[in-house]
Amino acid sequence: MAKPKPSFMDTIVSLCKRRGFVFPASEIYGGIGNTYDYGPLGVELLRRVKDAWWSRTVTARTDVVGLDSAIIQNPQTWITSGHVGGFSDPLIDNKTSKQRYRADHLIEGKIAKYEKKGRSEQAAALQEKLNAALGDNEAMGALIAEAGIKCPISGTDDWTEVRQFNLMFKTYIGALQSEDNIAYLRPETAQGIFLNFKNVLESSRQKPPFGIAQIGKSFRNEITPGNFVFRTREFEQAEMEFFVPPAEEQQWYDYWRKARFDWYTELGIREEKLRMREHEASELAHYSTATADIEYEYPFGWGELEGIACRTDFDLKRHSEASGTDLVFFDPQTKEHYTPYVIEPAGGINRMALTFLIDAYEEEELEKDTRVVLRFHPEIAPITCAVFPLVKKDGMPEKAREIEALLGKARMSTFYDEKAAIGRRYRRQDEIGTPFCVTVDGDTLSDDVVTVRHRDSMQQEKVKVSELLTYLIESMSGWSRQ
Repeated sequence: MAKPKPSFMDTIVSLCKRRGFVFPASEIYGGIGNTYDYGPLGVELLRRVKDAWWSRTVTARTDVVGLDSAIIQNPQTWITSGHVGGFSDPLIDNKTSKQRYRADHLIEGKIAKYEKKGRSEQAAALQEKLNAALGDNEAMGALIAEAGIKCPISGTDDWTEVRQFNLMFKTYIGALQSEDNIAYLRPETAQGIFLNFKNVLESSRQKPPFGIAQIGKSFRNEITPGNFVFRTREFEQAEMEFFVPPAEEQQWYDYWRKARFDWYTELGIREEKLRMREHEASELAHYSTATADIEYEYPFGWGELEGIACRTDFDLKRHSEASGTDLVFFDPQTKEHYTPYVIEPAGGINRMALTFLIDAYEEEELEKDTRVVLRFHPEIAPITCAVFPLVKKDGMPEKAREIEALLGKARMSTFYDEKAAIGRRYRRQDEIGTPFCVTVDGDTLSDDVVTVRHRDSMQQEKVKVSELLTYLIESMSGWSRQ
């Protein structure tokens, strides 16, 4: 019996492990659910995504500064923010399979099935009921029964009641594990920014409108759907809190919605695979006047890639009241005191990297074979340029090493390879998304000219070694997805 063709996500997962992007964590001990390690190429991809986010969000702007706050904050932080009392998921257990699920995810799965079958009216009706049931465990359980949802594993509808489970990882500070020493791993980086609002304001000489940006690890003990690294319990967030005068909330919300959407398309994501979805009133957090999600069409359906939210003055006021610290801004020009409103673009670096990888993947049919290629934007490609000697003799390896060192000094990520036929080496680099390959041949030793092969077009050009760095930089800046 023939094996079933692997799904697209199976193909991506296989590529990630085979080529060193992502490995299952602690695999030699059987792993741990939905936890992953990033290999040599995965680390480089994450780093470049972070650099691309930071360079445009912070470095290139005069109105945004950076921060790196602690993972473990005073536990009062999470009481004040509402995470201790309200940061929870509606979970339900199937008594037969003993499996636990997010109740809202089960219903969303049913909605997706309706949409796939073209039953849009039923999908819309169920979505409306789900929106109304959010926050009401009894209503959520009743809706699961009404929709006839069964456990994906056991196939039964033998469900427990829906219960709320807090998502924060709890730990202890000090030697004694007592209630007095409880602390939490942060579930988001945003609160560290709010706690440092006054410090940054006084030390950076910024004033609203201005932003504080941060990239860092966050932890959420949630039920994950199993879509690879799309949602994990440990992840890196890229968040920016942009503080504005209350009257300017809408204009800055519109600005950051567009700016964040454009960031993805500028880095090569196909625009037809993206959409901006405004939240319905029933979906909004109690402190938010508006929220929009940039969504991507993943192999498993549309999913949130990044959120842009109007958080009003909720966080600053709450922390000001709880701590007794004045977090009001005084504008010396208008003589006005006010608590700034906040626009928050927030996304997961791991999810961004996965999205870039999925979107870049192509299988191109050639005359004699199929070429697998990752069409990464050169700015985020794990390796920018591979350097090859055509053969392992006559001084070619030594010259190739010299060129690799030259590019390395310019802080360009390189890879040296002298094994196998040159065509096979090109294919290896195509599969990991390397934009350029430089080949040293016999003529290079006499005329100092190398062959540069472009990943996307597979075209080759002769370039003088003295002009190589400039040529590559210009090719990167002029890149566009074909």
